[in-house]
Amino acid sequence: MTTNEQIAQMKKPSVVSAEEWQNAWQEMLVKEKELTRARDALAAARRRMPWFAVEKEYVFDGPQGKASLLDLFDGRRQLVLYRAFYDSNVYGWPEHACVGCSMCADQVSHLSHLHARDTTLVYASRGSQENIATLKQRMGWDAIPWYTITDDFDKDFGVDEWHGHNVFFRDEHDKVFRTYWVNSRGDEAMGSVWSYLDVTPLGRQERWEDSPEGYPQTEPYKWWRWHDAYGKEDAKWSNVVDNATVLLNL
Repeated sequence: MTTNEQIAQMKKPSVVSAEEWQNAWQEMLVKEKELTRARDALAAARRRMPWFAVEKEYVFDGPQGKASLLDLFDGRRQLVLYRAFYDSNVYGWPEHACVGCSMCADQVSHLSHLHARDTTLVYASRGSQENIATLKQRMGWDAIPWYTITDDFDKDFGVDEWHGHNVFFRDEHDKVFRTYWVNSRGDEAMGSVWSYLDVTPLGRQERWEDSPEGYPQTEPYKWWRWHDAYGKEDAKWSNVVDNATVLLNL
């Protein structure tokens, strides 16, 4: 907690009228919109990154036994795999995973929204499944699929010494490709539905996005559901979105 003495020593901004504050906010909003458009453009460029074919056969341990990299997709088209450090040489073992990786796990949003966009998120560490199961239960991470790395996967994909998200795509022949990689400070922002989808090759799959020809896209907002209502048509929600589009000029 900061103390009053610390706050007193701060060089604070000027205090202005409501009108001046509103004008200052409008100026900042212009910059924020520029950043939003730049982020959209970056995601569009990311979707045009070349792919790397994963030919090596990797083996993970999972709750149901051995699993290949393809198995980790769980039948979906895209896979985001976070290398979390929960190993015997990590501070806090075995009660805790790496402090930073634990923060990342704490901010993972409800996975049903990713699943609705054909995307699977998994975590992978070198800890045993027995230890991982205990960790997940203690920390409230039961919803996160968490596998044990048994081979050189982490070394081959740049996450043997530091955490990171690797992104993979499964094509129509079940061939697996590495499409992107996020590490270091880029990992800090990961956790929301949008942060995950923006690093995938298909993106958010909404019509406003600048994606290559033939990429799946639907109307924005209309695919959203309560997390326990995916798979159900909801005509009333579509009407709400249509009305909001008029009112908000989305």
